Amino acid sequence: MKLIKRKTYPLEKCYSVAPLEYNGKKHIVVAAEKKNKCLLFDPDGNIEETIWTEPGGTMSIVQVPGSDGIFLASQKMYSPNDSKEAEIVIVTPEGKNDWKVKTLVKLPFVHRFDILVCEGKKYLVAATIKSGHEYKDDWSHPGQILVCALPDDLSSCGELHPVCIRDGLLKNHGYVRMHDKSGDFSVVACDYGVFAVYPPCSGSSSWKTECLTGDPASDIAFTDFDGDGSDEMVSIAPFHGDTLSVYKKQDGMYRRIFTYDKKVEFAHAIWAGKLFGVPAAVIGHRKGESRDLLLLQYRGGMYTTEVLDRDVGSANVYQYTREGKEYLVSTNREIDEIAFYEFRE
Repeated sequence: MKLIKRKTYPLEKCYSVAPLEYNGKKHIVVAAEKKNKCLLFDPDGNIEETIWTEPGGTMSIVQVPGSDGIFLASQKMYSPNDSKEAEIVIVTPEGKNDWKVKTLVKLPFVHRFDILVCEGKKYLVAATIKSGHEYKDDWSHPGQILVCALPDDLSSCGELHPVCIRDGLLKNHGYVRMHDKSGDFSVVACDYGVFAVYPPCSGSSSWKTECLTGDPASDIAFTDFDGDGSDEMVSIAPFHGDTLSVYKKQDGMYRRIFTYDKKVEFAHAIWAGKLFGVPAAVIGHRKGESRDLLLLQYRGGMYTTEVLDRDVGSANVYQYTREGKEYLVSTNREIDEIAFYEFRE
């Protein structure tokens, strides 16, 4: 499979990337990790608007379900050592290059968050990478998972106050949204394992967490590689680590069945799903000699990898399908480049 770079745009320390439905059209939002811009693109990679010029520090971007261009984003989460002022903001379009930004939750060290929809109700789930620190690289205050119900009208609500449902999560970094018959749920990854987080559904009034594996993980994604009807889990480990593995659910827990034989230093970007109808994962790493974008697939009874692009240092990727074609947006952080790619068989 080939990955063709169609268009690029410079943005220093580009990091977050997410889809946005706005004015009846599909868009893509990209924001920087450091003090820099948040930009709106069309699916072809053409810049349309500047949403903000600072403060940046954006780890996550999530559209408010059912809205026209309204989204939540984290700001001022510049690094695990510089994020005491981090918060989640609500961003509302009011005109061309005119977006209202309002604080929704002041949440130090918030790294990932999401809006879950379950049985018609919306919930905020937020994961903090740590809960405090006294000095640089202090990990003595582990991260947490915090949650709250969301009002129907977020645009006029006051500041939210989520509550902690699980703490003690060292280097709480990875996140992916999943679905079951009731609706959305979350999966988070940290040094102490990978945990599913279920909102109150099916008559329950409380949140539930479930350990999927006790193995450490930095980032995770899921897809059914072998076609047996059950998703496998792709894992990067340990925190900001160099080991790429695949896990299969066996006896109620995910157990490692494959490990890539090469080290992928500071692996960070991860996506899993289908490309041209075939299960696949894309992984990017930010350090090492090559800083590749990799493709992982299951073919002929074995897991295979191939290099899609070299020396780009991707922080995050977003895949989408449009008019029968497959595309990828990658925030190539280490070369300060937002890249719009097309997959070709």
